[in-house]
Amino acid sequence: MNNSRTPSPDAPKIIPRAEHNVSRDEFSKSALKVLYRLHKAGYQAFLVGGCVRDAMLVLHPKDFDVATNATPEEVRALFGNCRLIGRRFRLAHVRFGREIIEVATFRAAAIHAHDDGQHDHEGRIIRDNVYGTIDEDVWRRDFTCNALYYNIADFSVWDYVGGVEHVKQKRLVLIGDPEQRLREDPVRMLRAVRFAAKLDFTIDPPVVDAIHHHARLLSNVPAARLFDEFLKMFQAGHAERTFNLLREHGLFAEMFPATEQELAQDNDFAHFVAAALQNTDRRVAAGKSVTPMFLLGVFFWVPVRELAERIRSEEKMSESQALSLASYEIVAQQQRRISIPRRFTVPMREMLSLQPRFAVMRGKRGIKLLDHRRFRAAYDFMALLAEVGQVDAATEKFWTEVQSQSAAERAASFQMNAQPGKRRRSRRGGRRKQPQES
Repeated sequence: MNNSRTPSPDAPKIIPRAEHNVSRDEFSKSALKVLYRLHKAGYQAFLVGGCVRDAMLVLHPKDFDVATNATPEEVRALFGNCRLIGRRFRLAHVRFGREIIEVATFRAAAIHAHDDGQHDHEGRIIRDNVYGTIDEDVWRRDFTCNALYYNIADFSVWDYVGGVEHVKQKRLVLIGDPEQRLREDPVRMLRAVRFAAKLDFTIDPPVVDAIHHHARLLSNVPAARLFDEFLKMFQAGHAERTFNLLREHGLFAEMFPATEQELAQDNDFAHFVAAALQNTDRRVAAGKSVTPMFLLGVFFWVPVRELAERIRSEEKMSESQALSLASYEIVAQQQRRISIPRRFTVPMREMLSLQPRFAVMRGKRGIKLLDHRRFRAAYDFMALLAEVGQVDAATEKFWTEVQSQSAAERAASFQMNAQPGKRRRSRRGGRRKQPQES
């Protein structure tokens, strides 16, 4: 390997420890254990990708990826707490309690017929297990800021593609031809948006052009993988900026076509979505939990509500029942784009179908809503609608106050709202026709 410190087309610019700000104090002890053991066994061992970038930006990295010239099988032989995963990319996962350090073998491009690499008809890489050297591996990375290698042997940073300078400039630059790189993996378009939102970076103009040319290729990405990307984009504390960038570059429409259609013509819906995204970001910043179920319910709310209205115009059913059925149909359509697990779709449907019941502030039916297992999520959703003026403020105030009341006070509150003199039976003994469920 060429260890020259003079950059050339085939050699990295090696930045010694004294000339960069990346410190081992920013890295997890588990990651360092993996690096040291690989190095001691005679293998090259580097931290690579976002952890190096974030350490350089003093953003306190949380995920640590190791790159090495050891094969996955050689890594497994070194670590008893290791298992191999993946078919598209063969990886080693070394587990330390709840923390997993991902170890990848240096990769090279598949250029021979016998190489273990494969593309689909659109050029997307569907198998990539061709091992190489670090000099080849760098060209398999996506953005220059993610192609910085931290060498545990001497604590230097290796930069082949100008990543250090681009980090300083806050630029997202793709390695290689953007058109080809996005065809190889269309998810890189979503990663560009995610990094731009998280790091406040500017996406390089050639990358923007390529995104606009190839946005449609997201439909060629496995639906389960797009759900993983959705989680990364919308649960990291930068949901609002991510959403705006996705729409700006035509990517949100590829992921949520029904939602985008409604957003384009309904300013009230756009206002509601913006409020939900801001709320999500505030919760993440405060260290509170967030669930994708809630935000998905926000995205689907108007499409579901409008479909429910059409269903009720054709069939006799309650508003809650229509919302539940409409939620099921909208989610079924959405699954063709993004595969959403049932553990999120089922509670989301319940949350949306409960919305009409907040109008019932009297009697046992009102009290019973408080005991529903989805009450809290449904209440938060209703409160958000009230925040943007789409639910009466008095309704939100009632349900907020009643939660903190004693049983006696709560009963009095619901009794106070009861309509006096209402009878269940007519004087003739016949049963009155009951109104449909709200």
